[in-house]
Amino acid sequence: MKHRIVVLGAGYAGAFAAGNLARRLSPADTEITVVNAVPDFVERMRLHQLAAGRDLEFRSLTDVFAGTGVRLRLARVTGVDPERRTVALAGEDGAGGENGGGGGAGELAYDTLLYALGSSVADHGVPGVAEYAFDVTGPSSALRLRERLAGLGTGGSVLVVGEGLTGIEAATEFAEARPDLSVALAARGQLGAWLSPKARRHLRQAFDRLGITVHEHTVVEAVEPERALTPGGGYLPADVTVWSAGFAVHPIAAAGGLEVAETGQIAVDRTMRSVSHPDVYAAGDCAYAIGDNGRPLPMSCASAGVTNMQATAAIVARLTGGAVPTTALAYYGNHISLGRRDAIFQMVDGEARSKSWFLGGRTAARLKAGVLRTAAWSVAHPTFGLPKREHRLPAPADRAGAGVAA
Repeated sequence: MKHRIVVLGAGYAGAFAAGNLARRLSPADTEITVVNAVPDFVERMRLHQLAAGRDLEFRSLTDVFAGTGVRLRLARVTGVDPERRTVALAGEDGAGGENGGGGGAGELAYDTLLYALGSSVADHGVPGVAEYAFDVTGPSSALRLRERLAGLGTGGSVLVVGEGLTGIEAATEFAEARPDLSVALAARGQLGAWLSPKARRHLRQAFDRLGITVHEHTVVEAVEPERALTPGGGYLPADVTVWSAGFAVHPIAAAGGLEVAETGQIAVDRTMRSVSHPDVYAAGDCAYAIGDNGRPLPMSCASAGVTNMQATAAIVARLTGGAVPTTALAYYGNHISLGRRDAIFQMVDGEARSKSWFLGGRTAARLKAGVLRTAAWSVAHPTFGLPKREHRLPAPADRAGAGVAA
């Protein structure tokens, strides 16, 4: 019987990992299935552009996995049972990859599981966020926001809540694409506080140039249809409130009995293996991974890249009896788009503190565009440059328990 590898999620981490595994493991010994809720690879880093009205073309996952042997099942993951080694699915439409993949919703059994379901918007329990706020964490929510923004007339107001990377990119994109709107950003602290002084000045100059109003040291306590409430009875007017105050993982992992951190992310060892269930690995936003600097890796595309490479390397090595390699788990900096023609590239040191040097302006914008294109191309060609299927698994009797080997 073939060793069944199931990858949950086909975002930046899951899609590339699945192709990587398919290229490096013999199809005579392994069967790789990817479960994803939508049929396309979604460039999450560009969803604020989609919401602002830019037309984006998402690549079909069927095309992504063509020629790899990876099976694609379009369904929502509703639960995991790591004791029984099964995944519960719902909403499956019967579509599959080149090897099929229908069969209706139900259970999917695995021998090795790579959990890469990513994250969604974190409302932090703030009243009204779910009912009235918009976000750009998924294609459907971005399209919903796009439709709402398109319906705003001249003078309409947009409030972005959150001063992180997503909030900054969303506010600048909206302001540049729709100069007829009044765009504001509510920040709990100081705008760009983590940046170097020069980069912080560049950021403020960009906000001034685009006419974005910044409300620093402002906490939003509730969201209503046309305003956001602040402490002391104050409020910020907003025809549209865009919530970008952080990300959260789905409670599926915790509900299934996997050991998780306080964030709900799966607790993993240095090889991205679950500390409670050794046949489960995690990559991307859902993994609570400690970087080489001793700090948890941030939820980001860059972290998705290094964690999926470490996870796939560990899976291949353990299944084939090889030594488990370690890949670098480093975070080098932040790359922030400020509309289409401006950006900031801020390097950080080993303690995740901003270095004095930064790159800004059109050069940084071109670099960011290149990063986006490279990330999308890498996922669209997940087996490029990898060794051809040269790793065979031991005989079934010899590999019993391979998923739990040290």
